[in-house]
Amino acid sequence: MKVFIVDVAKCNGCYGCQVACKDEHVGNTWEPYSLPQPNTGQFWMRVKEKDHGQVPKVCVEYTPWPCMHCDDPKCKQAAPEAVYKRDDGLVIIDPVKAKGRRELVEACPYGAVFYNEELDVAQKCTGCAHLVDEGAMPHCVDLCATGGLRFGDEEKFAEEIARAETFVPEDGCKPRVYYLNLPHLFIAGDVWDPSENEIVENAKVTLVLPDGTERETKTDDFGDFYFRRIDEGVYDVRIEADGFEPVEKRGIELDESLNLGDFPLVRVSG
Repeated sequence: MKVFIVDVAKCNGCYGCQVACKDEHVGNTWEPYSLPQPNTGQFWMRVKEKDHGQVPKVCVEYTPWPCMHCDDPKCKQAAPEAVYKRDDGLVIIDPVKAKGRRELVEACPYGAVFYNEELDVAQKCTGCAHLVDEGAMPHCVDLCATGGLRFGDEEKFAEEIARAETFVPEDGCKPRVYYLNLPHLFIAGDVWDPSENEIVENAKVTLVLPDGTERETKTDDFGDFYFRRIDEGVYDVRIEADGFEPVEKRGIELDESLNLGDFPLVRVSG
C-alpha cells in the first residue's frame, strides 16, 4: 500500500507541488483515471498557508494538501459506484461514473474534491495513478525541490509513520497522507530589565499546560522565549530570574499562536 509523507519542516512554500499538479493535469486526459483539470478553480494539490503569532514573533506554516486517499473514504460512501480504491491504496473517482455526481464534493471532509462545470464531473487528485502504473513518482513528489514531499510503500516509511500525524475529521476516514513536524501553536514573549533598559538572558520561564504538567525554557541572548508545538487550551506562564521578583501570567486562553509581548522585571530591593 502506498502513502504520502509530508515533512512540513522542509516545505519552504515554493508552491512547486501545486504548479506540478497543474502542469501534469491541465489540458491532459489520463484515462481511465482522470479528465483534464481546469486551469483555474481547482487545486488537486494545493499549499495551505497559515500565519502564526503577532509581530515581531511571527512564523508561516506551509502545508501541502492533496486528496488524503483514505482507507475509508467519505466520497466512496457517498457514491460507491463512482469511487474505488486501488490495491495500492490510491482512491480514484471514475471520470465516467462520476458525471453529474455533485454530492461527491460535499462528501469530502478535506475539501479535496472539486466539480468541473464544463465537463459536468467531480474530480480530485489521483496520486498521478497513470505515472505510478509506470513505476514513476506522482509529479508533485518528483518536482519537490526540498524533499518535503515523498511517496512510496507504507513499509518503507514505517518509522516515520509511527511519529507522524494525520488530519482526521470527527467521524474518521483513515487518511493515508502522513505529516511530520506540524508546528501546532506557540506562546512567546520577551523579558527585560527596565531599570537598566536591557534584556534579561537566561531567565527561567515555566509553562503550565492545561493538564497541569510543566515545560521549562530559558530566555535567549535577545531576552526572547518560545514554547512551540502546543495546542489550544488555557495556560499559565511563570518567569523567574536571579535578582528579580518573579512574574506570573495566568489563564492564557490559546486558540491561535500568541506573542505575549514584553515582561518587565522588578529588581529585588536591598
